[in-house]
Amino acid sequence: MTRYSILDLCSVKEGGNPAESFRDSVDLAQHAERWGFRRFWLAEHHNMEGIASSATSVLVGHIAGNTKTIRVGSGGVMLPNHSALIVAEHYGTLETLYPGRIDLGIGRAPGSDRATAHAMRRSLDPDEDFPQQVRELLSYLGPCQSGQAVRAVPGQGTNVPVWLLGSSTYSAQLAAAMGLPFAFAAHFAPQDMRAAMLLYRNYFRPSQYLAEPWSAVGVPLVAAETDQEAHRLATSPFQRFLRLLRGEKLLTPPPVDTMEGVWTAQERAAVNARLEAAIIGGPETVAAKLTALVREVQADEVILVSDLFRHADRLRSYEIASTILSRQASLVPNA
Repeated sequence: MTRYSILDLCSVKEGGNPAESFRDSVDLAQHAERWGFRRFWLAEHHNMEGIASSATSVLVGHIAGNTKTIRVGSGGVMLPNHSALIVAEHYGTLETLYPGRIDLGIGRAPGSDRATAHAMRRSLDPDEDFPQQVRELLSYLGPCQSGQAVRAVPGQGTNVPVWLLGSSTYSAQLAAAMGLPFAFAAHFAPQDMRAAMLLYRNYFRPSQYLAEPWSAVGVPLVAAETDQEAHRLATSPFQRFLRLLRGEKLLTPPPVDTMEGVWTAQERAAVNARLEAAIIGGPETVAAKLTALVREVQADEVILVSDLFRHADRLRSYEIASTILSRQASLVPNA
């Protein structure tokens, strides 16, 4: 049975503020827990006025502290921005506080523009050894080895599950070679989705972390009562991606009745390419598109991203997805 999870960016809407976004994220996580979603992840971004999830580990703890059973984690932490030891200590602390509920998804992008990357990274060396950073992180979370001079306290021995995240075939290859779970970011870069998911499955090597491949795919979701209403609500993420392309503030705008006159033909093509994997429609359309997606890429898990202007619309979007989850579970014995 396919699992469903949520990726939240703590998006800030026009006229809103980060405090409101944090309250909405807690409310969404509590609803997601009741609706049966598997995970609630938060993503690291920096210097983006419309995204408030920069202090990712702090928010992971805040969400975990306000929920009871849902897994909470990072989707993800951009490892080259940080010391592997510090990341292990942060997530080891979270795992100690909330045993069996913490995930650590890691990526290698800066999660920011180049100027911001200069402000926070220890190194901008393009040849920096990301696989070695991953191995170092895993060593700090695993059992203490004889003669190990530096340990993560807390962290050592917590065995927090580490996922590799990516939007290219590089991360798929690395996850397969290291025997780690893999999540593909089709919610903003769908072009390599099919190739990356196939490569991961075909080249996966069992490891101490995972006996069989486990893959997830992140996709945008806009679900509403009708196809027409869903497409109207989808103009908010359309406008947001348009602002990203134009280098404008990423505050989530209210929906509009039509995008005609808002974008040029070239901009429309660029935004549509970014949102090619989006699941948009009423309940039956969404169910059919999710089924087709899972069949096509053979994902074990679908991570949904529904960034809408009104919190009530966002809740309803995920609630519709949860009914599909419940329908699937009713068809699987002992699910």
